[in-house]
Amino acid sequence: MLLTDAVKNFGIRFEPPSVNRGVYRFEPLPGQEGRRAVRYGLGAIKGTGQGAIEAIVAAREADGPFTSLFDFCRRIDKSRVNKRVVEALIKAGAFDELHPDRAATLASIGLAFDWAETQAANALQGGLFDFGGEDDHGSLSQEPALVAVEPWGVRERLAQEKTALGFYLSGHLFDEDEAEVRMFCKRRIADLIDSRDPQLLAGIVGDLRIINGQRGRVGIFKLDDKSEPIEAVANEELLDANKELLRDDELIIVQGKAQPDRFSGGLRLNVQQVWSLAAARARFGRYLSVALHGTAPAVAGLLREHPARVEQTDEGDLVQGLAVRVRVERPQAVGEVELGERGRFWPTNEALAAWKALAGEGQARIVYEVESR
Repeated sequence: MLLTDAVKNFGIRFEPPSVNRGVYRFEPLPGQEGRRAVRYGLGAIKGTGQGAIEAIVAAREADGPFTSLFDFCRRIDKSRVNKRVVEALIKAGAFDELHPDRAATLASIGLAFDWAETQAANALQGGLFDFGGEDDHGSLSQEPALVAVEPWGVRERLAQEKTALGFYLSGHLFDEDEAEVRMFCKRRIADLIDSRDPQLLAGIVGDLRIINGQRGRVGIFKLDDKSEPIEAVANEELLDANKELLRDDELIIVQGKAQPDRFSGGLRLNVQQVWSLAAARARFGRYLSVALHGTAPAVAGLLREHPARVEQTDEGDLVQGLAVRVRVERPQAVGEVELGERGRFWPTNEALAAWKALAGEGQARIVYEVESR
């Protein structure tokens, strides 16, 4: 995309959208540390419009920078800036310097507009009914706290950002799982080489399209791990077997062969196998290490809720799941027990959260490599 090209190939830095600095159009800024910079144009945020942005800039120029969402709603012309505009600005990150918690800020839009209307009504009546009640006036004009809601995770934050901007600006969907993925998938896409050997890669699916080829349907998509994207191709068999994974914005781990692409001049990945993160944990993880300092938790219930998967093969049933090793620590002794085949489980995020809740936060982790004692 154009933004990635500008950053990577031309060294341009983009300042995030801001209600206190942005104007309708993109603006060039003095370079910092030898890099050219661009201030993000608020008019490029979906759902705003020129009239609304000009009203915001006029209010800011008249009385200075906004200090909060409530101050913003009190000062702007609400005939030109409605709740949908404010919602789009919050999702895009334009209020981040005032309120970093986008979820709470978004949930407080209605409260902020109501508070602003109350302030306007009090200002109109002040001349008629102001008898010196400074304490009452002070309590009425005090800004309320933001609505308390659960903060967004990385994925939700970026998904909302994409609805407002059309792409991710403040981060990447790969950020949330990169540290874990790199425990077993070492190679970055930028370091990919032309090789006859299958290579293991991970990334986010994007720009997926399905075409009809001579040998059936073919899925063509971008696989992006932040280092750089690569065009990947999956045949009809893989498409049918991985319908829930091969779709935009999904994290996948793939094995495939990189070959020269005569159209782009770069490399193209022919995908041979696809895993979800849970399936990759079961495939590449050695075991889940659970440390206990007291009595053993109720493991049986957890295993029933997140059972291992069983695949029927010509050689019999194949159990697919992650093994568990329980480490019991007592003042007198320390022991480690592997639960065996019946103790395997399917390691989804929910299952791992359940193990951590049983063992205590930080006391349950997946071991991917041989650890030295």
